[in-house]
Amino acid sequence: MFLGLAACWAGRVEAANAVAGKPAVFAVVFRLDGALTASGPDGNRALRPGDPVAVGERVVASAHGEGVLKTRDGGYIAIRPGAEFVAERFAADGNPSDNSQLNLFKGALRIISGWIGKVNRQGSRVSTSTATIGIRGTDHEPYVLLDDDAQVTQFKPGTYDKVNQGGTTLQAAGQSIDIDPGKVGFARSPGKSRALMTLLFPVLLDKVPAFYVPGKFDAELDELSKNAAANNALELESRRKQVAACVPNEVAKRWVKDLDKHIVAGNAETILAMFAQDVRVKATVRGGNGKMTTLELQRNEFADSIVAAVSSLRDYKHRRITIEGKPADGAASACGQIAVKSIVIEEGRQAGKPYRFESEEKYLLEQVDGVWLAIQAETRQR
Repeated sequence: MFLGLAACWAGRVEAANAVAGKPAVFAVVFRLDGALTASGPDGNRALRPGDPVAVGERVVASAHGEGVLKTRDGGYIAIRPGAEFVAERFAADGNPSDNSQLNLFKGALRIISGWIGKVNRQGSRVSTSTATIGIRGTDHEPYVLLDDDAQVTQFKPGTYDKVNQGGTTLQAAGQSIDIDPGKVGFARSPGKSRALMTLLFPVLLDKVPAFYVPGKFDAELDELSKNAAANNALELESRRKQVAACVPNEVAKRWVKDLDKHIVAGNAETILAMFAQDVRVKATVRGGNGKMTTLELQRNEFADSIVAAVSSLRDYKHRRITIEGKPADGAASACGQIAVKSIVIEEGRQAGKPYRFESEEKYLLEQVDGVWLAIQAETRQR
């Protein structure tokens, strides 16, 4: 069908590059006050409530901005003013292989861990430049104090971790300590000079440093923390049921079947509803001169093409030769993203002229609020 749509644009759109793959979403913005940004391969963007945050995106809070992310394993990450961090790895399917790896560059987070700490105690970690924090199912606050900030606060630079509930393990310089509720662990930064190895060993502090102050959303987080274990168990059960029901090839067949149904019905709105807002559609077609032309359409262009093509189609018929669905390369889980490939033959009359195409269609599907949407669409005339 997309070759038919692309034909409407063959004379108006230049060849474009392939659509780049997208990393998996690990959290969504739950609460926000002030400015938070996320930066990745596609550049920087200001975050808004409900926005997804992907693995590999660097999240930065402004000097007066803070927010809370809800992670896919039912946990929460509160981002304090001036903090910077990235989720380097994240998989949450309710399996023993689930894992979470956060890298905190500066500032503070408050983390109420989700189910990952329950199903894989060794798989949930926070890393900094001087230490690694192992999470044992807990509510804790890692804090990275850089040299410049340390001079202002009169505290030593390094990695701090305050435990509110549960427990963590702070590792540095080949040594480790367990941190219990109400305690703060500290791993010193070596700075520019060579410190004695024993000075770099993690230690427990006698009291909580004064720079630990409640955030704007801490009252709500306190309540969420009280019920975290029960809520995590419910979300874990729900996720396991969802994964058990997710067979990539079956998802692919259902999605393509629905797409074909909407195309035959000529309903542009229901077709568009199957594609993400920022989807880009790539089509490679043979022009009148016999040469292959590559077109790339933004979603609004795609919408115009659908309306134009559907209104001009007559006697439309199509036949799917193959439909294949499998986990996308690099996807965090089998149901994180699904790569769909299908060979289709379609024919009919468009603008009074007969046409017949055999093409290979490819889609990259991702679940958004429980609905499978295409975040990439590509077709090539055979």
